[in-house]
Amino acid sequence: MEYKTIKLELDGAVATIVLNRPEVLNALNSQMLDELRQCLDELKQHAELKACILVGAGGKAFVAGADIKELSSLGPFGASAFSAKGEDVKQKMDELGVPFIAAVNGFALGGGCELAMSCDMIIASDDAKFGQPEINLGIIPGFGGTQRLARLAGKAMAAELILTGDPITAQQAKGIGLVTRVVEKDKLMDEARSVAAKIASKSKTAIMMAKRAIDYGIETDLRTALEIERDAFAVLFSTEDHAEGLKAFMEKRKPVFKDR
Repeated sequence: MEYKTIKLELDGAVATIVLNRPEVLNALNSQMLDELRQCLDELKQHAELKACILVGAGGKAFVAGADIKELSSLGPFGASAFSAKGEDVKQKMDELGVPFIAAVNGFALGGGCELAMSCDMIIASDDAKFGQPEINLGIIPGFGGTQRLARLAGKAMAAELILTGDPITAQQAKGIGLVTRVVEKDKLMDEARSVAAKIASKSKTAIMMAKRAIDYGIETDLRTALEIERDAFAVLFSTEDHAEGLKAFMEKRKPVFKDR
């Protein structure tokens, strides 16, 4: 399918989605959100998919925020619908069952920070900036920022960033647990592709079960989360890949997974 605000690149088991509105620092508008949702639906048809990278075009921004021109035209009902589109993107990411890596180059502000937090991990260039500046516009984050930032960085840090609207550097973001790796700008995509390739070398069934246990477990109490983990652990013992993995370990060779 042809898109106007994003680009989809497929390389075996790894997909790269490029957020492609560099003339406005990849600002999120309804069209981009719609195309992201369509793209994620398209990726459901690629059974071999094991990992997906999100990156912004142009080198200056991952996503600098929501499109202010569009926001300025919204009333309460339109704002609710716009927020729902953002959350639907996250829902469709989760439905794919594969890990998402945000490769953050430059600004990840507002909706851009929220989109990055919707991914399973964030790799940032050393010049990246993160923040939730919506308070400066008289509004608050609308794509899950108040909830995901608190879960990732803690309530107090989330409150400081959201209530002041101040941005933080990539290193500061790593220090609060928002970012997993910080690399030199010209090495960002190499690092993201390297991590994606390492993930893609594993069993898809194990990848999906691990992601499910993490995602569902973090939202519930520890006892229930441990039951989720135990069930996922047990299910994997019915797969061919588990037998291959154990056999390969005992034979001191690399496993050849068949994703079943």
